[in-house]
Amino acid sequence: MHVGDLASGARAGVVELLRPGEGGLSGRTLARYGRFALTLVIVTTNLIGAGTVLVLSVFVIPMPHLSEIGHVELVNALVTIGYVAIAVPLGIALGTHGLLALRRWLLEERPATAAEARLVLYAPLRLFVLQVGLWLLAAVVFGALDFTYSARLGERVVIVVAITGVVTAALAYLSTERLLRSAAARALQEAIPSGIAVPGVTTRALLAWALGTGLSMLGVVAIGILALTGDPASTREALGKTMVVLGGIGIVVGLLAVTLAARTTADPIGSVRRALAQVQTGDFDVRVPVYDASQIGQLQLGFNQMAAGLAERERIREAFGTYVDPEIAEHVLSEGTDFAGEEVEVTVMFIDVRDFTGFAERTPAPEVVAALNRLFECVVPIVHEHGGRVDKFVGDGLMAVFGAPSRQPDHADQALAAALEIAQAVKDGELTIGIGLNSGPVVAGNIGGAGRLEFGVIGDAVNVAARIEAATRQTGDTVLLSERTKELLTREEPPLQEREGVQLKGRTSSLRVYAPIDTQ
Repeated sequence: MHVGDLASGARAGVVELLRPGEGGLSGRTLARYGRFALTLVIVTTNLIGAGTVLVLSVFVIPMPHLSEIGHVELVNALVTIGYVAIAVPLGIALGTHGLLALRRWLLEERPATAAEARLVLYAPLRLFVLQVGLWLLAAVVFGALDFTYSARLGERVVIVVAITGVVTAALAYLSTERLLRSAAARALQEAIPSGIAVPGVTTRALLAWALGTGLSMLGVVAIGILALTGDPASTREALGKTMVVLGGIGIVVGLLAVTLAARTTADPIGSVRRALAQVQTGDFDVRVPVYDASQIGQLQLGFNQMAAGLAERERIREAFGTYVDPEIAEHVLSEGTDFAGEEVEVTVMFIDVRDFTGFAERTPAPEVVAALNRLFECVVPIVHEHGGRVDKFVGDGLMAVFGAPSRQPDHADQALAAALEIAQAVKDGELTIGIGLNSGPVVAGNIGGAGRLEFGVIGDAVNVAARIEAATRQTGDTVLLSERTKELLTREEPPLQEREGVQLKGRTSSLRVYAPIDTQ
């Protein structure tokens, strides 16, 4: 591979790493370009810091007049070059050493251990402490060097180097934290390890203020105090120039620091907002990357847990609704399983296949099941369209209830309308059915025990509906309904005709039944 190709690939990798992380970069990409990008940040920020020190010391900060000032500046420049040549490689080696321990984890594309997650999350803070230490050491070295020429010079050099070093280290911290977002997102995919203490939103805001305002103002105050304590070389013009330059630096660095700190907060909140919009459209599989162990990370992790819970609830609803009537499933999911028994008047519908035994004897079992499924696929939606609830499937039959658990003032009308529509829909089908309707008081509630419950209706009205359905075999009607159901009807259509002489099985007293004449 050519050098140009390597450089192009490195630049592309760094651009990927510096994007607002969504946690999508592969472990191999992070392992390949992570250390390079981190090295680039360390070198760039520290060279800018060293250049700033030279500019401030030579051209901005009022210095005492020395007869050998040219010699002093030359010595400082040479020592600066030597110190940078030693300190920058040392900072790179120590600052990126931890990434070598993470390289195997990244290449293996596996979830991070708690120790690996801590290593990623603490990397920016360790780098900050390391750079502050190197810059404070530089302040001591140059202060001691220049103190041999002039105490005033040594004091001012210490102030300039120390303040510039803290600003440089803080900017490197904010940049590194952003740079390692993708790695942090991979490390925090499962959870945030306990016991991690990283700077939170408040700390970052204070850090941005310190970079943008506090340290610059501290420098102005310190130089002013030195000037007021009797430095004859500090003229009004020199002090004015110092204040303008330091104030300008404060504005520029402050804008950069506040921007980085604001993006640190805004980016994850933006990702949560976008993911929330997807959840509102019904996409419960969306997740946001967790690349922070502060309050922001807790927010991201909390959102993911919420989305996972909603997805699980939706899966339960779908699975539950396959085996339980959707109305009951919704009631259980929203209000729990405490259904107290309640007496209510309903209309019960029984549907049964005629001559099912003979059909099953001459037909292979898989075809029997397929025929029943086709029948119920036709019947069940019609029941639901009319506000009914499928209570249970009983072999080749079905029981539906109109009026419970949701109240339905016109339950008799809706039950009859559903029965007529079902009769018309299966008229030319492979299976012949009978439908019985009866209205009356029942007790609706939970039935069962030992952890197994079923919502159902109990009462004589249910038994009568089953007997009326059985009577369709005697009369030859597809639909029969009881006198009580007829009394509750509010519509005049369809016309009904009484079927006389019908004796319901198991009933000691006679019961008048009616058939819609347009179904014959």
